[in-house]
Amino acid sequence: MSTPPSATPPASPAIPAFSTVLVANRGEIARRVFRTAKAMGLRTVAVYSDPDAGAPHVREADVAVALGGSTSAESYLDVAKILRAARKSGADAVHPGYGFLSENAAFAEACAAAGITFIGPSPDAIRKMGIKHEAKAIAKAAGVPTLPDALLSTDDPDDWRKAAEGVGYPLLVKASAGGGGKGMRLVAAVEGLEDAVAGARREAAAAFGDGTVFLERYLTVARHIEIQVFGDAHGRADYYFERECSVQRRHQKVVEEAPSPATTAGTVHAMGEVACNLVRELGYVGAGTVEFLFDDTDQSFYFLEMNTRLQVEHPVTEEVWGLDLVRMQFDVAAGGHLPEFSWGADTKPHAIEVRLYAEDPARKYIPSPGTLALYEHADVPGIRYEDGVETGSVVSHYYDPMLAKVIATGATRTEAARKLAAALAGMRIHGLKTNRDQLVAILRDRDFLAGATRTDFLDLHPELAAPADRVDVTAHLAAAIAVSVHRRRTAGPSGKPSATAFAPAGWRLLPYDGANAAWTRQDVRRAPETPVTYRFDGSTLHLIHGGAEYEVSLSEIGQTSVRVTVDGVGLRCRVRVGDDTVVWVDDSDGGHSAWKPTPRFPEDDDTMSGGDGAAEVPGTVVAVAVTAGDRVKAGQVLLTMEAMKMEHQVKAGRDGVVASVDCAVGQFVDAHQILVSLA
Repeated sequence: MSTPPSATPPASPAIPAFSTVLVANRGEIARRVFRTAKAMGLRTVAVYSDPDAGAPHVREADVAVALGGSTSAESYLDVAKILRAARKSGADAVHPGYGFLSENAAFAEACAAAGITFIGPSPDAIRKMGIKHEAKAIAKAAGVPTLPDALLSTDDPDDWRKAAEGVGYPLLVKASAGGGGKGMRLVAAVEGLEDAVAGARREAAAAFGDGTVFLERYLTVARHIEIQVFGDAHGRADYYFERECSVQRRHQKVVEEAPSPATTAGTVHAMGEVACNLVRELGYVGAGTVEFLFDDTDQSFYFLEMNTRLQVEHPVTEEVWGLDLVRMQFDVAAGGHLPEFSWGADTKPHAIEVRLYAEDPARKYIPSPGTLALYEHADVPGIRYEDGVETGSVVSHYYDPMLAKVIATGATRTEAARKLAAALAGMRIHGLKTNRDQLVAILRDRDFLAGATRTDFLDLHPELAAPADRVDVTAHLAAAIAVSVHRRRTAGPSGKPSATAFAPAGWRLLPYDGANAAWTRQDVRRAPETPVTYRFDGSTLHLIHGGAEYEVSLSEIGQTSVRVTVDGVGLRCRVRVGDDTVVWVDDSDGGHSAWKPTPRFPEDDDTMSGGDGAAEVPGTVVAVAVTAGDRVKAGQVLLTMEAMKMEHQVKAGRDGVVASVDCAVGQFVDAHQILVSLA
C-alpha cells in the first residue's frame, strides 16, 4: 500500500480573475462544483435542458439559464447555447464538469475566444489526449509503458483481421475519441471481430461524433489503477497518488477506492513519476487523471488513457488526502501555484465510492427511467453523498442513469466498506429499480473485502447482480397491511389521516373476524399474486399467506411506521403508502420491498408479445438487423437501441419469420412498443 502525502496549502492563493462561474453540466457534478464555488464567494450559473427544468442543480445556482431541447445534442453539447447562456448571465468562467463538453477542445477554444476562462487544460492538451491512439504515442514518447495497439483506418474487414493478428487476442476494440466504456467491445477470437468493430464504430459516432476505433491488447488479469495529477502555469507537475477502479460493468466503473489494496509504495511512485512526465510533456495546466492497466502479479503497469478533466471518482482522493480538487482547479485556472506536497509518515484513512444507478443489474443493467417517488438518506458520520436527484425527480432516458455517488471513509478498508454498505442499505429509494442491492452485496463480498478486485470481478461473481433477497416477507407484508389498515381507520372526512377520526391516533385495533385480500410484490420481477387472509386481535395480527399461518406482534404503529415481531425477531419498519396504492416498506435491517393490494397493471414480461421484438425501455433505434421475410431463431438480435447513453439489443423471443419491421433507424420508441413482429 502506498504512503500518502501531507499537504501544505500555498501561502498566497491566487485571487480569481473571474467572479461568475457557469457549470456546463447537470446533476451531481453541477451541485458539487457549485458547493466549492459558493464557498469561494463566486456567483454561480446553472444551465438546463427541458427535462431538467425542475432539477436540484437548477434551484441551487444563483442564476439558471434554459438551453431548451431534450437530448444532449440539443442542450448540454450545444456550444453556441452554452456560450449564449454565459453572455446572458454575465459568466466570465465555465467549469465543464465531466462528460458532455469537458474534453472538447473546440469548446475550450470557443470559451477563450469569447473572453471566458475555461476551468480546465489548454485546447491543445485536450486535443492531444482526446484522440486515444495519438495519446498513446505521446505517452510512449514520454516514457510511459504501453500495450500493443493498431488503428483501424479502413473499412476492409481483411485489414481489421491483419491488424488484430498483430495486436493479439484477446483484444479490445476502443473508440479513439471517447471514454466511459462507450464504443468499446471485447473480442476473444477473430469470429467476433467484424461485429465488434461495427458496433463500436456506431456507438462511438453516436456518443462522440467520431467513429474512429483502434485495437488494443486486452490483459485478462488486470486492475484499473489511476493517478490523480495536476499541473500549474508555473511549470509544476504533481501527483496525488492512486485510485483503484477495477470493479466495472460494461467497462464503466462502479466502485472506486483510495488507496489501492494491491499496489506498493514503489509502484505508485513509479506510476506518479511517469504520469508527471506526461504532464510536463504536454505543458498541462489543471486537473487530470492518467489511467493504467496494472498487473498485480508482477506490479507492471501500462498506459490506458489520460482524462483531461475532473473524474467522477475524485471524492475518494479528497477524503483520503484532505483536498478540495475543485478549489485547486479554480486556483490553477486563476494562475495560482499548486500547494507544496511532501511524503508523510502519518496514517491516512481509506475511502470507497460507489455509483448508484437507476438500472437493473439482474437484467443486464437495463436502465430504469421514471420518477423517484422517494429518495432520502440519513446524515451519517464518515458518509458523503453526491446526489443528482431528490424525491420527485424524473430520471430521464435522455441522460446517464447515475443517481448519486456515495462515499465512505474509514480507518481501514474493511471499515469503510462496511460503513458504506450499511449507509446504502439504509437509504430509502422508491419508485425505480436501482443497483443498490448489488452494491451492498459487492461491499460485503468476501473476495472484495480480501482485495481481490480485478477488472473481471463482476464476471467472476455473477450472483452479485441478483443477490439473495434480504426481505422478511412475512414481516414486510404484515407492516404493509397494518399501516394501510391503520391509515384507513384514522382517516378523516377528506380521506386524509386525522387524529380525531373514530380510532384515536394512539391506536387500538379491535378484534374482528378477518379479511381476504391479494397482495403482489412490486420490486420482484414476475412476483406472483399472494392471497392473504388476516385478522387483528388487539396488537396481534393473525396472518395467513403462502400456505402458513403467522402471529405477528405489532407495536408503535403510526401513519408511516410500525414495529413488527415475527417468531421472536423484531424489526422497525418504515411504511409509505403511495398515491397509486403502492406500499413501500423499509426495515431497520436494510430490507426493502414494495407491494400492491390488488394488481393494476399487466406483468412486465420479455415475451409479452409472444416472442415479438418489443422495446424494454424508451430509446432511439440505432440499427436494424432484419427485414420482413427473414427467418430468425430465439435469442437472435433483431435491432439495437440506444437508451440512457448505452446500447441495448432487442432479441427474438422465439423462432419465427419476420412479418414486419415496425420502426426505422433514428426513430424514438416507447417502452413495450412492438418494433419487430414475428409470424
